[in-house]
Amino acid sequence: MASPKVHPTAIVSSEAELADDVEVGPYCIIGPEVKIGSGTKLISHVVVDGKTTIGTGNVFFPFSVIGGVPQDLKFNGEKTELFIGDDNTIRESVTLNLGTVQGGGKTVLGSHNLLMAYTHLGHDSLVGNHCVLANSVAIAGHVILDDYAIIGGLTGVTQFVHVGEHVYVGAGSMIDKDAPPYAVLVGSRPCEVKGANLVGLRRKGFKNEAILAINEALKIWKQSDLQKDECLQKIEESFGAFKEVKVLFEFIKTSKNGCLR
Repeated sequence: MASPKVHPTAIVSSEAELADDVEVGPYCIIGPEVKIGSGTKLISHVVVDGKTTIGTGNVFFPFSVIGGVPQDLKFNGEKTELFIGDDNTIRESVTLNLGTVQGGGKTVLGSHNLLMAYTHLGHDSLVGNHCVLANSVAIAGHVILDDYAIIGGLTGVTQFVHVGEHVYVGAGSMIDKDAPPYAVLVGSRPCEVKGANLVGLRRKGFKNEAILAINEALKIWKQSDLQKDECLQKIEESFGAFKEVKVLFEFIKTSKNGCLR
């Protein structure tokens, strides 16, 4: 029977569960509550600790720290978790923290994501699929990041913020309110909606009519002289027939933090 390929300098707990074809490179450390799925590779100097479950086909680059305790003063050693899906690329010095009891007890990273060097994912954050977090992106605790979000380098996302699907955030921004789906956002206090993510939506196969409707709906949302309810009414009346605009409408309507404009 095959067994994981573990470098002699690596330290792997006898209680850890590794699929037969997992590769563990030099100087990695794997704790007792870790589970790692088939085809996952730890290149070197990777630390995986805590109650961490990792799916298949992931690659972890050197000096990433996975399943570290939350950076939260309320944390008192409770048994919380980190879940990582499939086919993610975790680059150098990325930190992914466990959840907290107060935040639901788990941090989740979905599948097919790219986390570039020095990215931080805080406790109890929920990241979807096909997201790109560029270098030194800092995601605070309790953040929700929907599918296909792209976050430019050196961007910060504050606690409890919800970032919608297919969002593109320019480098060096600060997201301190909910980020509406399909939008391009740039800036640091204020971070502002610049329009629809035209390039990203086209690449993902959205129809031109839907993209134009999204762009016009976002223009309405940006009108500072209109209150939220007025904007929503105008968006629904003008573009409510488009399912993508319905997603945007519901996101703004149900936002608890207020949406960037």
